[in-house]
Amino acid sequence: MYDPLAFNPDQPNANFADGKTAQTPPKGTDPVGFTRFEYANTLEEYERAGREVKNPLVVNAENLEKGKALFTTYCSVCHGPEGKGDGPLTKDRSVTDSRGTRQLENFPPPPSYHRTDKANSSRGGFMADLTDGKIYHTIYYGHNSMGSHASQLSPEERWKVVMYVHELQKK
Repeated sequence: MYDPLAFNPDQPNANFADGKTAQTPPKGTDPVGFTRFEYANTLEEYERAGREVKNPLVVNAENLEKGKALFTTYCSVCHGPEGKGDGPLTKDRSVTDSRGTRQLENFPPPPSYHRTDKANSSRGGFMADLTDGKIYHTIYYGHNSMGSHASQLSPEERWKVVMYVHELQKK
């Protein structure tokens, strides 16, 4: 066995004034590979993102196919495979076991991405009219029952989902 030269993050370290190995990153710096989203989680910033933010990816079959796969994995459980707001988590669900029939929790259905009378966003307007920035903002921060997906999807993956949602809006 050997003793490594590097300090472990939880070890004391005399090289720093505070004696800690794990240091707080310098103010204003970002981790390698991190992409900052410069819009706050407010209605005003959601609207601003809707006006200013555009998808940087090229619309092509490969990106759409990946977007569909990501949507199927992360979004269709609530939004449904066609974006109608009819995913399995929004349906009444019950289970019968040795204790009898129990009702499982279900979530309210999100509005459809299609133009119907049930397609109004809780933020106003039709879901079919959502822009790149509004969809990305919602994926990043979440809204209502939908939690943030920022930790599950990389920025590039989020943009592919945005691209695929636009395909669903066309139907």
